[in-house]
Amino acid sequence: SVEYAIKKYGSKDVKWSSQGMLRLSPHAMQQLFIPVITDILEHVQHLLDKPDCAGVKYLFLVGGFAESPVLQAEIRSAFSERLRTIIPQDTSLAILRGAVLFGLNPTVVRVRRSALTYGVGVLNEFDHSKHPHHKLVHKGGHDWCTDVFDIFVTVDQAVALGDVVTRSYTPAKADQVSTIISIFSSEEKRANFTTDTSVRRCGELHLDMPDTTGGETRELQMSMMFGDTEIKVVAADLTSGKKAIATIDFLNK
Repeated sequence: SVEYAIKKYGSKDVKWSSQGMLRLSPHAMQQLFIPVITDILEHVQHLLDKPDCAGVKYLFLVGGFAESPVLQAEIRSAFSERLRTIIPQDTSLAILRGAVLFGLNPTVVRVRRSALTYGVGVLNEFDHSKHPHHKLVHKGGHDWCTDVFDIFVTVDQAVALGDVVTRSYTPAKADQVSTIISIFSSEEKRANFTTDTSVRRCGELHLDMPDTTGGETRELQMSMMFGDTEIKVVAADLTSGKKAIATIDFLNK
């Protein structure tokens, strides 16, 4: 039973009352908070150590846990010499209000931080001085390095509403009439290949290229549009005008 387990535990901070209730001392309650508060303090310090946060002077506590006196005291104790901690009224509703305001007017959030590094898998001309030999493939009479991770935006990079990154590519073969463009993400700021352990596939586009006029000189454009809760990815064959579109969740890892 619970009562037997508590007696066997033998701590003066944890007791079982005759009314059938678990009683914890103030010290025991504080101990329950230590792991999560330690993680929060370490994460805040990690953010403050970044060059982009050098001029930060205010720290806002929002969300349900921000109402905890224990968390408030620990935050103020740890960062009072550097930051002024501000706790708004009805702090538990701040997230909900923000979501409603964004739903009514998406432009209220003008800049976001990318949760991950995003890019596509491409073939690059093989460079024997830097590319591993096991990545060498032969196509269309050329030597290519496969699985190259071409990065569009890096993790924690600031992107404004409406920011667009566009890259141009060419077909690997003159008579190529379609291609599959794989989209990848990584928690690392830099990754060289889509086969790296930190890289995972998060989407793909199937692009038709029916007009082979121009052969290998045809231009394919790939664009990623940022700033919203989703990334809009567009691939276009400029010769035929064909396009393919996909969306990726921009907020979650």
